[in-house]
Amino acid sequence: MIRIGIIGCNYGRQVHLPAFRLDSRCSVVALAGSDAARTAGLARASDIPLAFGDWRALVKNPGVDAVTIGTPPGLQPSIAVRALNLGKAVFAEKPMAADVAGAEAMLKAASSSGRANVIDFNFSAIPVWQRAKELLDQGVIGRLRHVAVSWHVENQTTRLRLKNWKSSGDLGGGALGNFVSHCFHYLEWMCGPIQRLCAHLSGPPDAADLETNATISLALQSGAAGSIVMSCASYNGSGHRVEFYGEDGTLSLINPTWDYMRGFALRLAHRPEDLSLIEVDDPLDRRFPEDGRIAPVARLACRFLDAIEGGRQAAPGFTEGFRVQVLLDAARTSHKNGSWVDIS
Repeated sequence: MIRIGIIGCNYGRQVHLPAFRLDSRCSVVALAGSDAARTAGLARASDIPLAFGDWRALVKNPGVDAVTIGTPPGLQPSIAVRALNLGKAVFAEKPMAADVAGAEAMLKAASSSGRANVIDFNFSAIPVWQRAKELLDQGVIGRLRHVAVSWHVENQTTRLRLKNWKSSGDLGGGALGNFVSHCFHYLEWMCGPIQRLCAHLSGPPDAADLETNATISLALQSGAAGSIVMSCASYNGSGHRVEFYGEDGTLSLINPTWDYMRGFALRLAHRPEDLSLIEVDDPLDRRFPEDGRIAPVARLACRFLDAIEGGRQAAPGFTEGFRVQVLLDAARTSHKNGSWVDIS
């Protein structure tokens, strides 16, 4: 039995906990938060045996075999490096860190320890997205010409004008870290490496200190072009659209709902046909009507446990997380300098 310790009383408890509890190979034995009394109460309510008011105590506990992290990106490197140095596998959130230095420290620690590691890029664990990748890999639309991402929603942080990592680029978040990190990962997963980019970041006119908007032009290694237009300050926005345009057809993933993880419709058109719907079922997701994040995280948790048992690495892991961090830092450099940036 793999004994799991969860760090984070919000996303960690709300999403990691039910996701890992789906797999009989593990048991969630500990919860850590920043407030000892609150954490103890939440642990009791969730039937978790151990509770800690400091992540360090959880990580060093000999009764914990693997750690999941649900904290802001600036804190993740310290937790992950310590856990890996103690020989414990790590399941971390995106973005991997607040900067490349933090991500590099995590990657080096993972390499030195040899322990399993996963980054929660959960779009890659949604069946309809996996089907879209299969179709692209099969060449159903021919050579890719252009990929366009349009993501317009309003998150609670923006609506309430909260000052936290989700609204602050300086803390590794903002629209770029909180949302576009997903885009960078799934675009390279589906379309191959990004070679160059040019980015502009901004906030609402009445709250320019918040980072709510990102507009990014991309040049892919394949020769295809790309674009990302993302705003988390879009009341009643159009949702999340990813459109792949090839020489022989078009493939689209479109989600007009407020739910980030569910609601995507996959459509395909071969020249000269119109777009037609491709049905993809997800029975696991139907088990969690209250939260669309749990099913994809559960699939990533399964990969994580497979890697622990098999003594091997899983994907997306810290290698993919570091790559995304490089792209995030390149986007910030591009915005600051007002120029295109080549990706090493």
